[in-house]
Amino acid sequence: MVVIDKAFAYITNDNRLLVFEHAGILKAGIQVPAGSLLPGETLESAVIREAGEETGLSGFADVRFLGVSEFDARPFGKDELHRRHFFHLPFPGVVAEKWRWFENDPSDGSQTAIEFDLFWVSFSEARECLSYGHGAFIKALTNE
Repeated sequence: MVVIDKAFAYITNDNRLLVFEHAGILKAGIQVPAGSLLPGETLESAVIREAGEETGLSGFADVRFLGVSEFDARPFGKDELHRRHFFHLPFPGVVAEKWRWFENDPSDGSQTAIEFDLFWVSFSEARECLSYGHGAFIKALTNE
């Protein structure tokens, strides 16, 4: 089994967490911005890059590491173990309640942009709605 390091972004604003759904792909569930590291990339650089690519937001300055969890992707058809590194990225600016964003550099190598429908949820809602272990460190946001 291959081990893949991934960076996960808990982007917060006014005691809310930014989450998304893949437009038109309900089985993907509700997620937070995340992705694999590029060769030679640090975890902190990867989480800032992924946050920007998947949301269109920028200006993350106070990035804080929260912890690591592992996710076995074999039940989903991939012989991979994902080592997930979770970070808190407070977003200080004013931002819309909902928006659609297109990631134009998908890591799967396809040339098709990925559509994300982004929206904010409370931390308690996040604990209930996040899919595939994306909520592993939500509790850390309320204890910082």
